[in-house]
Amino acid sequence: MKIKGTKKSQKKRGQNSYHGSRKKQKGSGHRGGIGMAGTGKRADHKKSLVIKLYGNSYFGKKGITSKGTARKKIEVINLRDISKNLENLKKKYDKNGVLELKKYRVLGEGELKVKLKIKAKGFTKTAKEKIEKMGGEVIIIREKGISEPSEGSKDLKDAEGSKEPQKKDVKDSESKNSENLK
Repeated sequence: MKIKGTKKSQKKRGQNSYHGSRKKQKGSGHRGGIGMAGTGKRADHKKSLVIKLYGNSYFGKKGITSKGTARKKIEVINLRDISKNLENLKKKYDKNGVLELKKYRVLGEGELKVKLKIKAKGFTKTAKEKIEKMGGEVIIIREKGISEPSEGSKDLKDAEGSKEPQKKDVKDSESKNSENLK
């Protein structure tokens, strides 16, 4: 007589045990993971897909940077570029015969072939010389809040005048002290 025991299939051995249906258990090994899995920094097999979808900005560092990295970046333009694209620049930036390049600093690379009045944020020494050599004019735009008093201005005279009375006051106080001691 045979004793009742469990069969092998009931011992839950093999790959089809557990998980319910086959679909639930199936991994994504052949595909290299589900969805965006495997698209990290060191990924190669899905890199072409990621670049196609998101471009190169997907990889690399992002986020908050230190305060030192956020510096003012002044746009620059060379004299060569001004003379090459003069018609387009005149259409865009010309106001009453003055080429107003407010965002730019003008550099001296290249030659200028036309007499121009240029108003810009700044000029290099060579750029200034080349523009003035052609009979042009240079106008520098100063930032708001920053004013440097010129030699003949009232601000400078007031500043010099305010220093002198302080010296007199010191001498007066010294003479009073000496009198009090006697």
